[in-house]
Amino acid sequence: MVMRKLMIRSGIAIALGTLVGAPAFAQNRDPVYSAARSEGKVGEMVNGYLGYVTPADAGLKKVVEDLNIRRRAVYAEKAKATNATIEEYALTSGCLLISHTTPGEKYQAPDGSWQTRTAAAPLRDPRCP
Repeated sequence: MVMRKLMIRSGIAIALGTLVGAPAFAQNRDPVYSAARSEGKVGEMVNGYLGYVTPADAGLKKVVEDLNIRRRAVYAEKAKATNATIEEYALTSGCLLISHTTPGEKYQAPDGSWQTRTAAAPLRDPRCP
């Protein structure tokens, strides 16, 4: 079990670099996404996907759905490579993505509520590695 968690974490670190830095995801480059994130309209969820903090217009929904589809594809590929399920991989990714939020950004707490990141560490789901 410990070895499996280490393998998943190693793969997550690589995937996180893919999620955060890859032009295909355009997370930090898409102005609609960047504005929505900085305005607190979207946030990171524990399940590894982006969620809507406030009701979204059609343009934002399209961008977020596209990013979530791309994330799922990466999770599926990396989960297969690490012999994990997509859900396990996505959860661990969600934990890491939440930990990489910056003050002012929104994230989902373990109880499902939306929180605004402060300088303190975010609230962590007990399933996070």
